[in-house]
Amino acid sequence: MKVSLGLPKGSLEEATIALFIKAGIHIRKGERSYFPTCDDPELDLIVMRPQEIPRYVEQGILDAGITGQDWTKENNAKVVEVTELAYSKNSRAKCKWVLAVPEDSPFKRPEDLSGKRIATELVETTKRYFRKKNIPVKVEFSWGATEVKPPRLVDAIVDLTETGSSLRANRLRIIDVIGETTTVLVANKAAWNEEEKRHKLENLTTLLLGTLAAENYVGLKCNVKEEDLVNVIKVLPALHNPTVSALNEKGWCAVETFILFQEAKHVIPKLKRAGASGIVEYQVSKVIP
Repeated sequence: MKVSLGLPKGSLEEATIALFIKAGIHIRKGERSYFPTCDDPELDLIVMRPQEIPRYVEQGILDAGITGQDWTKENNAKVVEVTELAYSKNSRAKCKWVLAVPEDSPFKRPEDLSGKRIATELVETTKRYFRKKNIPVKVEFSWGATEVKPPRLVDAIVDLTETGSSLRANRLRIIDVIGETTTVLVANKAAWNEEEKRHKLENLTTLLLGTLAAENYVGLKCNVKEEDLVNVIKVLPALHNPTVSALNEKGWCAVETFILFQEAKHVIPKLKRAGASGIVEYQVSKVIP
């Protein structure tokens, strides 16, 4: 049994391959290859534009694929959304599709664009947005470099932004947010109903989500005198209760737990003051609740 899986080409490609490697699935891909190999014999991989993946998954050409929620909606694809995967090119935050105009333009609201020309890759979603607001505009497909088109070629754009830096660099300002999007794993309905393929996708989901979750946590170990154990546990936030085990030396125990990465710099000094010693912080590869 093999599951054919589409991986996104372009801005998400590097982040996706890195995520799979962290999850324990080592992908090998030539610079110009669209058919990477991996050390999981149950996966058949192909790299393609994320805009196309929902359509091929819906048609059953692919069993599943990693794409954006935006492209699933843009294609109106009838697929199973297996899970959200909170990662993008540079961060773990959701990206936004925004309506943007030149900084020095007179447009302040979407209504000010009545009768104007809008460029975007997200054509159908943009048309629905303006239709819902009853604003007549001309929406045209952009083949790329959308942010450089206003004001000479178009009056406004709808573009995807993660940090807003590209918009600012091109002297554009946002006048509305069309919607948010995140990376998702989607599956063909027939493939999802096959027990073996569904189990494989569920297993893959567990690994990928566990890897993403692990980026937020670190492990902590320390040695504690039994008389200080209560005070040490009080300063330890944890997924569940910390693990406490006896050491060979009488009157001492070992404590181990996971905490949020951002909390470590605050918790470690508190542990020291509470009586902990031999404190070790370490990275974790997966956190499975």
